[in-house]
Amino acid sequence: MMLHCRAMMVSARLVSAFTLAVQVHGDHVRKGTGVPYLTHLMAVSSLVAEYGGDEDLMIAALLHDTLEDRPDRITLPQIIARFGWRVGHVVHGCTDSHQLPKLPWEQRKTVFLERLHRESADVKLVAAADKLHNASSLLRDARMLGDSHWARFNASKERQCWYLRSCVEALRDGWSNEIVVTLKQTVENLERLCGITVGSTG
Repeated sequence: MMLHCRAMMVSARLVSAFTLAVQVHGDHVRKGTGVPYLTHLMAVSSLVAEYGGDEDLMIAALLHDTLEDRPDRITLPQIIARFGWRVGHVVHGCTDSHQLPKLPWEQRKTVFLERLHRESADVKLVAAADKLHNASSLLRDARMLGDSHWARFNASKERQCWYLRSCVEALRDGWSNEIVVTLKQTVENLERLCGITVGSTG
């Protein structure tokens, strides 16, 4: 499959967004690994571009976890002031919890899924890229490490697969993009590897 994305230069805005992501997440690593968290943000931003997103959405992808993970370092008004309302809207839409302290994992995910059904195409593209990179990472680690790697998460492999499959259904509600097809295939491969009947997680 050939993906088409708009030709774009690396602008000062994009560099500024990456710099902010470094300031917010520079001391973070991917859960249970020594991999810098920035690699996830760069991968999501790249996927957004590959599946048709523009500069605003690439910036939102770089910042999509800032409000959720480090509300002490950046606020929504600050993001809007620096990058505009559209970027702020997407970052806000991709945040699974706006409550402090955070709700338990499953409650957070259920609330997010309810919102995701109704979100804009902009939010759905960034959210889909986020879930695709997460699902691909889970699939790779499950192949390399087996069941042991699930211990680092707050939810079981069954609940992780339930959440990702539910994201597919929410994303497909009123929106179409090839990235959802790729996400669905990745989740199905993950379910098969985990011994879960494809599509049965609920």
